[in-house]
Amino acid sequence: MKMIWYAGLIGLLATGAVMAFLLAGDNRPPLRTVARVDLTRYAGTWYEIARYPNRFQKDCVATTATYTLRPDGRVTVVNRCRSKTLDGKPKEAKGIAWVVDTASNAKLKVRFFWPFSGDYWIIDLGKDYEYAVVGHPKRSYLWILSRTPTLDEAVYQGILKRITAQGYDLKPLIKTPQPKS
Repeated sequence: MKMIWYAGLIGLLATGAVMAFLLAGDNRPPLRTVARVDLTRYAGTWYEIARYPNRFQKDCVATTATYTLRPDGRVTVVNRCRSKTLDGKPKEAKGIAWVVDTASNAKLKVRFFWPFSGDYWIIDLGKDYEYAVVGHPKRSYLWILSRTPTLDEAVYQGILKRITAQGYDLKPLIKTPQPKS
């Protein structure tokens, strides 16, 4: 009888802990985007410098993202990478993005498979569009992008400080191998 009581108590405590966690929510301030993005300047090819691991980029190295503006105001997205090694099998995913916040152009939705779309928020951007950081409002995704396959270490460290201040954990961040330019 005592075993059943203990099991019931443990179950009740576990349920209470889960409920407390769910009700507490995320106490970080909302993720901030940059004030304004000129999509014409943003268009073109970006090299992935680092990212949070995710299932859709499993084993990807030498990752690039190319954005092309369309006449209808949307953006064609082509993500490319190599599987496992810099000379591995090429992989490609094509999608479409659209602006959801026209005041800034910094919040977009991107879709690779209908009907699913995801948030694509530009949270940091070099003044000359030489780097960009893309995040997700729940901080579950993160990409650091550059116009070149490498990024100056001082610039990279500055980005890390700013994304940490935005509530991102740096532990899951992985650097993306890129070919030497």
